[in-house]
Amino acid sequence: MEDPYQNNVSQQMTTGGDYTYTQDGGGQDGYPYQTDYPPQEEDAASDVTEGADEDDQMYEGEYQGIPHPDEIKEARRAARREAKRKARLAAQQEEEEDNLPEQYETIMEDCGHGRFQWMLFFVLGLALMADGVDGFVVGFVLPSAEKDMCISNANKGLLGLLVYVAMMVGALVWGGLCDKMGRRKCLIYVLTIDLVFSFLSCFVQGYGFFLFFRFCSGFGIGGSIPIVYTYFTEFLQMDKRGEHLSWLCMFWMFGGLYASFTAWGIIPHYGWGFAIGTEFQMQSWRLFILVCLFPALAALIGVVFLPESPRFLLENARHDEAWMVLRQVHDTNWKAKGEPERVFTVTNIKTPQTQEDEFIEIQSETGTAFQRWTIRHVTMLQQVMANVMSLAAPEFRLQGLLLVVVWFCLAFSYHGLGVWFPDMIKYMQYEEYESKVRVFHRERVERFHFNFSLVNQIHREGEYISDKFANIEIKSVKFENSLFENCYFEDVKSTNTFFENCTIKNTVFYNTDLWQEKFINCRMENATFLHPKKGCHLNFQEENDIVIYMVSFLGSLAVLPGNIISALFMDKIGRIRIIGGSMLASSACTFLLLLSFSQGAVICWQCLFYAVSVAAWNGLEVISVELYPSAKRGTAFGILNGLCKFAAIIASFIFAAFIGITKIIPIFLAFAALVCGGMVALKLPETREKILS
Repeated sequence: MEDPYQNNVSQQMTTGGDYTYTQDGGGQDGYPYQTDYPPQEEDAASDVTEGADEDDQMYEGEYQGIPHPDEIKEARRAARREAKRKARLAAQQEEEEDNLPEQYETIMEDCGHGRFQWMLFFVLGLALMADGVDGFVVGFVLPSAEKDMCISNANKGLLGLLVYVAMMVGALVWGGLCDKMGRRKCLIYVLTIDLVFSFLSCFVQGYGFFLFFRFCSGFGIGGSIPIVYTYFTEFLQMDKRGEHLSWLCMFWMFGGLYASFTAWGIIPHYGWGFAIGTEFQMQSWRLFILVCLFPALAALIGVVFLPESPRFLLENARHDEAWMVLRQVHDTNWKAKGEPERVFTVTNIKTPQTQEDEFIEIQSETGTAFQRWTIRHVTMLQQVMANVMSLAAPEFRLQGLLLVVVWFCLAFSYHGLGVWFPDMIKYMQYEEYESKVRVFHRERVERFHFNFSLVNQIHREGEYISDKFANIEIKSVKFENSLFENCYFEDVKSTNTFFENCTIKNTVFYNTDLWQEKFINCRMENATFLHPKKGCHLNFQEENDIVIYMVSFLGSLAVLPGNIISALFMDKIGRIRIIGGSMLASSACTFLLLLSFSQGAVICWQCLFYAVSVAAWNGLEVISVELYPSAKRGTAFGILNGLCKFAAIIASFIFAAFIGITKIIPIFLAFAALVCGGMVALKLPETREKILS
């Protein structure tokens, strides 16, 4: 049929009488269509646009640098599309993060609580015990190390200060790193650092190197507490957390008992040491440090065989590894319970992917090995700092401030009184000793053989002519403004003995430890020193009073009832009541210290204070790991534990300054800190029924 419209359409009849319509060439989309207009000639054009080329047209605003309206519209569309995409991703990630805690809690309930958690409990308990041992080592070794290495009074106490500073820095650093590197890996690092440098400190002879090695050891073991509590928490279901974290706290007590008992049994036995030549000496206090390495060594061996925290693996999008660990926990527990046929049925777990992880993966595929290492660690440092700064976010700000106040107040009072108790006992011993001192005034002794020890005496303006001092011990004796002429000292051992403003004429000192530091403003006239015992020599009866070890041992043992009570009631009455009640009760105990007029009374009130206050420590450590999400848990706990060490440093200086001056100010400071911290603790949110976020 002829097409009157000249559309070049051909009609074809199909079977059944239907028609199909096709056009030569078709439209732009390839589908047949029918036009209403005749074809336009190719050369036809508008008179208005004649002679103009569309490619050569230019928007007049372009001369002025003004973007084309179409470009602006397109940019706005692109921005809206990107915003919608980010909003969808954020919503999806938030949904996954919201679903992960509930799903993880369900999985842990399905895995049950059994053999695996108990193995983890004992291994991590040994790591916590190692931290407790290190805290006591400093106090026990300090007198012997400073005396044995001839440390001046100006440098005494530097060891204790540096170790606590190292622990503070270690808690901050390792707490942040365990949120990025993993709990297990960081715990292996801190235990290894502690073992290596503690071992080296046993043999080093110089005080400078000894300080350096103890500082490095403290930096390592200082990170164990944040890692241990974070690690163990993520293997516990909600209704088991409070109780079993409180039981774990008991290992710090075991560390104190172990250190006190071994110090009591080793340090006073000077004969247990040995020497190699004249340059290397292995005193008994060095053997004590060596024995104190056993808990850290056992913990390190155990941690090597433990898996990584599955919660950390899930937070870092390592689904397969987390699944394998959870299956291991499930199978270990149910086989031990006699149900090996139970199957781990979890097949899918939410694993949010973070941009930081993707960045590291991209960078690790390019550049040299050193460049990859640098980029990876610089990025990790940036992530740690970002994690620290994120703790100031509005949702964490208030609870973080409350925790800081409670941690500082409890640490200030606890560690301050921990310094005050033994120092007060020493001061009472000193006062009792001074009350028995014998004073000799203007005595004249001529041609006399001193073959007996001189103990706790003061000799003023005496004259000693042609006297012999042989094979004796001079302990806590002071000669003032005295004259020694034609005297002979042989095989004399002295402790806390000094010659002040004395005149020494024609006198021989043979094989004695009477050397330069013993003579203060003395005038020497033809004095001879033959085979002097240079250096400092320990008197273990004085420097290592058995009472100090007994006080530490009883103080550590006293926390046992408080540990048991807090563990049994942590999940029943809640963390807040445990913390607040314990701190307020401890503040009441401080007033009993005003009645401490004897060494026995001080020891009694010390044990009572430790027994009551330990429950606050247990509750505070439990709530600190429960309030923060998994990605920030180690960082937050590390900061709080570092603050604890900072408070301990401040308190040790303040409380020690009032020894022998007044008891009222230290007691009032401890009371005020405990009351303030206890009242603030009651404002913290309860986490007894909180799922780990």
